[in-house]
Amino acid sequence: MTETTAAPELAGLTPRDRLYLAGEYVDGRAGRTEAITSPVTGAEIARVALPERADLDAAVAAARAAQVQWRRLGVWQRAAICHRVGDLLAGRVEELARLLTLEQGKPLAESRADLEEAAQLFHLHAEDAVRLHGETLPSNDQHKRMWTFYQGVGTWAIVIPWNFPVLMFAEFAAPGLATGNALVVKPPTHTSLTLLTAVEVLREAGVPDGLVSVLPGGGEFGADLVSHPGIDAIGFIGSSATAERIVSTAGLKRSIIEASGNGPVIVLADADVEAAARAAVQGAYYNAGQVCCATGRVLVHSAVRADFVAAAAQAATEVVLGDPFDPRTNLGPLNNRATAQKVDQHLDQARELGFEFVVGGGRREGFPTDLYYDFTLVDGVTPQSLLSSAETFGPVVPVVSADSDERLLELANDDALGLQAAVFTRDMGKAYWFVENVRTGQVVVNDSNGFWDINMPFGGAGGSRTGWGRIGGRHTLLDMSDLRTGVLHLP
Repeated sequence: MTETTAAPELAGLTPRDRLYLAGEYVDGRAGRTEAITSPVTGAEIARVALPERADLDAAVAAARAAQVQWRRLGVWQRAAICHRVGDLLAGRVEELARLLTLEQGKPLAESRADLEEAAQLFHLHAEDAVRLHGETLPSNDQHKRMWTFYQGVGTWAIVIPWNFPVLMFAEFAAPGLATGNALVVKPPTHTSLTLLTAVEVLREAGVPDGLVSVLPGGGEFGADLVSHPGIDAIGFIGSSATAERIVSTAGLKRSIIEASGNGPVIVLADADVEAAARAAVQGAYYNAGQVCCATGRVLVHSAVRADFVAAAAQAATEVVLGDPFDPRTNLGPLNNRATAQKVDQHLDQARELGFEFVVGGGRREGFPTDLYYDFTLVDGVTPQSLLSSAETFGPVVPVVSADSDERLLELANDDALGLQAAVFTRDMGKAYWFVENVRTGQVVVNDSNGFWDINMPFGGAGGSRTGWGRIGGRHTLLDMSDLRTGVLHLP
């Protein structure tokens, strides 16, 4: 049995396991709880409180009441509070990172980066908000004066996934608060402790009680949240299947939807093959591949397929699976059994179809849980297989080859998901051609498909099942605001 260092790493930290409702930590009205088990150690960390409909009603009522006054507060005053949230969050990165690693499983260095980025988002959007201005419009009526301005939409239901629970909260909360909105947030129960603990900083920073609530819950509670008559808009990050259920339930409510990706990494015949291989491997082991813009599949020109596979196998020697609290580890366990079972299913089919397992291929024994998965490189993958056609969400690099750039583009677009792609080439003309013709919201040239920047408008392409709206930079503020128009009649 491999030992872990998780338990001593949490010395002195008391995780919050009660509902954060209208600025206070409270038990759920029904008194129900659910165990949170660490994927790192297999031990129960805590029992988190679960909400019922009465808790949701109270949170929504408090949010709507607080939002009226918050919207009327000056934007500079809101920005100052958001800056304080960022400062306070930055001051707690180390302790929160240890908790995040314990409940999510990602290496400690990645947890630190998540929390540092979450703090930066509150600073970024505070600055964006004070520069979000309208314009004066000319009218064909000489007696009219027209102008535009922005106001917060109202009360948002925010539904976030388990892979980046604090960072993805900040991706909505920072622009939402800066533009005058209120939020009722639903994280998954099994990765809710870090967020419940982190939001302690809101009250200290001056965020009014009631403006933000955090209520962990499952599918039925999520449906109640998005359909609640007091919810004006919905922000969601997660799977396409869940996104479709949310949209069908929510109807005409405003929404920002960022759903699944199966991002192709496209490697052309003239590419720097070693750089492409390193980027593809990194994009598959970061957060154990549990990222919407992970290396979903590699589409490589047949002329360099063998070279790419050899280079990827070499790059894979740098992957260290192990205890995520160990600084040498860059691949921790998968977060949950459902994800591990999906990876199993995809790899079982790959074996049945006779694909070549170059590196890895299954779960590693000898760890405290069975969620530790070897980094895996599979060659000879066909486009119709699960490894290519579905989002695996694990540390796997499937290699599909084709004989022409046109066929590579066809394979890239032969997918229902359209989030982010990468293309490797030394020819900038080809780079532009792929950027303009790959049906994804973003195309990264000569870097990992997992590239993301907090100022980058990130989201799905039209015509795909990946959603709409943008996470990142000024674009999220625009999506979380109403553009209003004033018309004044002059005598």
